[in-house]
Amino acid sequence: MSSNTYQNSDGFFGHPKGLSTLFFTEMWERMSYYGMRVLLVLFMTASLQEEGLAFTVAAATAIYGLYTGAVYFLGLPGGWIADRLLGGQRTVWYGGIIIMCGHIVLAIPSDHTFFIGLILVASGTGLLKPNISALVGHLYQPEDVRRDSGYALYYMGINIGSTLGYIICGYFGEKVGWHWGFGAAAVGMAIGLVQYRLTIGNLGDASLKPENPLSPQKAKLAWRTIGAVLVAVALITGLTMQGVITIDPVTAAQYVAVVFTLTFLAYYAFIYFAGQLSGAEKKKLWALFLVCVASTCFWSGFEQAGSSLNLFGRDYTDRVIGAFEIPASWLQFVNPMFIILLSPFFAALWINLGKRMMDPSYGMKCAIGLVIMGSGFVVMFFAAQYAAQGLKVAPYWLITTYFLHTVGELCLSPVALSAVSKLSPRRFAGQMMGVFVLTYSIGNIFSGLLAGHFDPNNISELPNLYLQISLFIIGTGIILSLIALKSKYWESSDSAAEEGGSQMEAKA
Repeated sequence: MSSNTYQNSDGFFGHPKGLSTLFFTEMWERMSYYGMRVLLVLFMTASLQEEGLAFTVAAATAIYGLYTGAVYFLGLPGGWIADRLLGGQRTVWYGGIIIMCGHIVLAIPSDHTFFIGLILVASGTGLLKPNISALVGHLYQPEDVRRDSGYALYYMGINIGSTLGYIICGYFGEKVGWHWGFGAAAVGMAIGLVQYRLTIGNLGDASLKPENPLSPQKAKLAWRTIGAVLVAVALITGLTMQGVITIDPVTAAQYVAVVFTLTFLAYYAFIYFAGQLSGAEKKKLWALFLVCVASTCFWSGFEQAGSSLNLFGRDYTDRVIGAFEIPASWLQFVNPMFIILLSPFFAALWINLGKRMMDPSYGMKCAIGLVIMGSGFVVMFFAAQYAAQGLKVAPYWLITTYFLHTVGELCLSPVALSAVSKLSPRRFAGQMMGVFVLTYSIGNIFSGLLAGHFDPNNISELPNLYLQISLFIIGTGIILSLIALKSKYWESSDSAAEEGGSQMEAKA
């Protein structure tokens, strides 16, 4: 059967059969990822009597930031490996296997293998995550009108998976044992892999081979380089575990944040100054730069969910209902639930505003998202004041915060991705998406560093921490909204018209 037949056959709610394969694979992968992630800071900060690692909050949140930042950063080489060496289908398969192995290592009740498990999960996610998303697009012909709704279904699978992860892994991790929670994540990824292998035929030849393969000689060199990097990582990890090398996670996070930021600025500047861009393209890059700043600030606040807000839910929230104490991790599943409920509303909102000629600029939408998300920390400021008095607060404080964060996410996240695809110079579209992903990495690392100021021994400082975060994020959103009044014209710059005008001037 030809690939076209596969791609156009209706087998999953009127979509290609391959979408069901990717939907359930991603659902189980997200179940394992978010299920493990929600336990990380709780496990690292738990006392030795509670079978935790007894790390300080600063060290634990810095490690959390480095891990989540690395997940997004490793998507860049992961996408390159698929495009140049393996093809998307095989890269997703190998990535899933590495993720499962990482969760299995985390499930081993040994403190010495903890970081090995984190490295494996981050590496596997870097291989799987960008390429399974790209595979969804490869199932459709360029003119297929079902593409957008296909991605909407796929996004639904992500949120169902994360909800399952919070509930299942959170319960096993907090109520049975930390390593049982990590083991549940391994089982989830294993189910996803079995499902992927059994139904891989539904994908046809979509991304079966590399889109832009290297020559045999260059491929050999690439594999040798990858092997050398893996050996170096294994050597550094081994020396660190033996105590030969001492790495301070907070200092490491600070340096990595600087390196990622400089890499982002350098690459962005290279495309801007050396990309032979027209004036209109440069204006659009300025508009896109505002979106990138907003994205970085947004994720530095939003990712507090897995760190400082997670700790607040554990230590300062009354989670007892009758004789049952709700696991702290369960409070986080409201985010994906709110996304599922609110996504149709926001999709309709932007369409209706556009019909009324009231469509805000990308920068303005992102600024609004920042302000709404920052207002969630205003809620936490008041909740923390009660906690500072020695009281445990009701869960609705965190639920309200997560609701505001979700609304902010729906204002910013899909809009930012759309901005990258529309405002990037066409010949640099792929590279600009890679550069944009760096904002996720930078934001996650900054998030870990900010959460490090959550001091359980000095609870009186907690309201001030959330107030500072809210003022920074809301202030940034207001500044960006003012600049966005100008960026509306940058976004609408017409390259074709500009080129035509230049040609007329030359003729004159």
